[in-house]
Amino acid sequence: MQFKQYPSYKPSGVEWLGDVPKHWSVIPSKFYFIERKEKAENKDKQLTASQKYGIVFQEDFMAENGRVMVVMKNPEILKKVRPNDFVISMRSFQGGLELSYLEGSISSAYVMLKPNLHVVDIEYFKYLFKTPRYIQSLQSTSNLIRDGQALRFNNFSQVKLVLPPKSDQHKIVSFLDTETTRIDNLITKQEKLIELLEEQRKSIISHAVTKGLNPNAPMKDSGVEWLGDVPKHWDVIPSKFYFTERKEKAVNADKQLTASQKHGIIYQDEFIAENGRVMVVMKNPEILKKVRPNDFVISMRSFQGGLELSSLEGSISSAYVMLKPDLSLINTEYFKYLFKTPRYIQSLQSTSNLIRDGQALRFNNFSQVKLVLPPKSEQQEIVEYLDKEKNKIDNLTYKQKSLIEKLKEYRSSIISHAVTGKIDVREFTA
Repeated sequence: MQFKQYPSYKPSGVEWLGDVPKHWSVIPSKFYFIERKEKAENKDKQLTASQKYGIVFQEDFMAENGRVMVVMKNPEILKKVRPNDFVISMRSFQGGLELSYLEGSISSAYVMLKPNLHVVDIEYFKYLFKTPRYIQSLQSTSNLIRDGQALRFNNFSQVKLVLPPKSDQHKIVSFLDTETTRIDNLITKQEKLIELLEEQRKSIISHAVTKGLNPNAPMKDSGVEWLGDVPKHWDVIPSKFYFTERKEKAVNADKQLTASQKHGIIYQDEFIAENGRVMVVMKNPEILKKVRPNDFVISMRSFQGGLELSSLEGSISSAYVMLKPDLSLINTEYFKYLFKTPRYIQSLQSTSNLIRDGQALRFNNFSQVKLVLPPKSEQQEIVEYLDKEKNKIDNLTYKQKSLIEKLKEYRSSIISHAVTGKIDVREFTA
């Protein structure tokens, strides 16, 4: 889509805005937004600010996210929010300001901005206050990282804003509503395609590891609910006969490992660097267990995401269980696939009421779930087939994710260009 520019421009004198259309005003924000300092009333329902949902009733936010929040009943420590107010929340330095369509009460840590509706189209400023360049300009008014302070009205008022004629604001909103809806619909389609690819991946893996690759192979009833029918020449044996529990203690020389559903078994310092998290490093080998290459690890999250295969040697939390496979019978890559299938994970979950009693999975839980054992040569064939199929699906998924990122970048760019006057959309018709 080709866009033209406005007929003439002028320097705004504001770094984040650059040149703006000549007929637009650049005015300190405090001249058309004032701070609302109204106290809440007893009748007001409590609200919360969310970058994902905007300003919503706190009870709705809790229901949607399954979170427990502190409900402050005393209106003396709450502020009033009215429809059309913008809210500066604790996360505004990351995600911009939120527009409220609701009336209610909110934390006194937040700042309410009452717009002058004679000159302000709130939907135009809803777009503008979410642009990365505006947010960066807001960030520059306070060293939040260093001193941890909240953004106040003083920070907001330091950032000069552009003010197009209200008719231009309306046109920009109409254009952006149409264009962002179109882009969002395209993103939704790509996300659904990624979900379908993920379902296909799981289905291919589950079928291959429990039914084999030969569609004409004679089948038998495994006698195990989660397996169903399996090839007649495959064995179905209690897992404890080809996996034993490793109870070896760590030694001082061992580097500490951690289990992650996303990364598998990795060195803890790499996990901290990758995720920006601080973890407790337990130095005493007496309270750590030994992990060796080809061990499977039952972690605290195995009831959600299955077992992790280790390619490393090191130490790990004593809360985890190490499984040493019989490598004369087992291809670890085959069982890496099998131990991540939803039906296996569900079967593992059924061995313990984890939600009720909060206990970790132990070797006893693992040994209750019977496993299938194809001939080792067939395990290798299945691994090779699944590696190829997985790579195909991963490549398709990567392409879809890349397209989504490009669409999001375009969405952000088109909003920023429209609200700062870099493109003229006044002749746009939906």
